[in-house]
Amino acid sequence: MKKGIYLSTILRSKQTVLSSKDIMLLWGETDSAAVRVRINYYVKKGDIYRVRRGFYAKDKNYNKLELATKIFTPSYVSLETMLGQAGVTFQYYNQIFVVSCVTREIFADRQMYSYKRIKDAILINPAGIESKDNYSIAIPERAFLDVVYLNKDYHFDNLGPLNWDKIFEILPIYGGNKRMEKMVKKYHEALNAETR
Repeated sequence: MKKGIYLSTILRSKQTVLSSKDIMLLWGETDSAAVRVRINYYVKKGDIYRVRRGFYAKDKNYNKLELATKIFTPSYVSLETMLGQAGVTFQYYNQIFVVSCVTREIFADRQMYSYKRIKDAILINPAGIESKDNYSIAIPERAFLDVVYLNKDYHFDNLGPLNWDKIFEILPIYGGNKRMEKMVKKYHEALNAETR
């Protein structure tokens, strides 16, 4: 690759956040040390922005949900982040909640990312997961089920926006978890009692 092409390859990418590995693939490079040196040069010049160690953006206007799903893979944005957007929970959370293969809290570029571990068989199941621009998010029904799976008891502010047919369609991916099935039924009955 010609000298001036390296930076323009990053800037033309559809991704707003790139890992060092993403950049190596874009450049067709196999020498990670050379890639690191070139990336550091672009960061020092201000041509690209270091979000956190090993992750870079074209500028400070990168998509934080995209970063959230790149730090640990596989992962998808879910839980309170998606339930808040859907109007199922009213509490505002500063952090972005992500379902992943690990449980961690990571602070990067003034943003907290909260990762919750879920079994691999559930994590990789695509039911109720949508692909957005370079990242994945749970539909509200999947986010609801993730919360029920991860919590013994949880207060939801408004179950009205949820599609219960979708919930019961996605529920089997959680491996016949009896406690969870009982809780989902309880939430559904409580909603039906409210709307009567």
